[in-house]
Amino acid sequence: MADAQAPVRGRWRPGDRRIDRDAMLRVDQAGEYGATRIYAGQLAVLRGSSPAAHLVTHMASQEDRHLARFNQLMAERRVRPTLLQPLWHVGGFALGAVTALISEEAAMACTDAVETEIDRHYEEQLVALGSDDPELAGDIRQFQAEEVEHRDAAREAGAANAPAYPLLTFAIRGICRAAIEVSKRI
Repeated sequence: MADAQAPVRGRWRPGDRRIDRDAMLRVDQAGEYGATRIYAGQLAVLRGSSPAAHLVTHMASQEDRHLARFNQLMAERRVRPTLLQPLWHVGGFALGAVTALISEEAAMACTDAVETEIDRHYEEQLVALGSDDPELAGDIRQFQAEEVEHRDAAREAGAANAPAYPLLTFAIRGICRAAIEVSKRI
């Protein structure tokens, strides 16, 4: 019979006290890494003087800080990164570059979609953590607020005016959900 207190590998559910904090850190670090790569791809395409480039530069600096913090927590807690990091390296950059090539609004729609999923993801983690790990919960809460700011800024910058906005954001949100699930385990 499995130990009732053993973590459920790669999964957590709201209220489930058997959460796998290693999987949480692994997926959060992978997500922040992916975000830095998306913004790098967008900045490689966007005109440096454009309002979108200025906005992306600001958001990228916050993502760099999030990534640094998760890297620190992973080192302190001896958590291995996802084995899929090379895929997120290339895939994140490609997603950012392709959306920026479509239009500045499409780049903002990408941010809208990604940050919508990250907000949902972080909220699930906060519920699952409860009061069990205040340090991790505090970081997640702070980063969640900044991700919501990114989403809202992208919407204010015209995300909904992107070509095929509903289809584009639906596809990107689906990619994010899939990346979250596989990064927990691999």
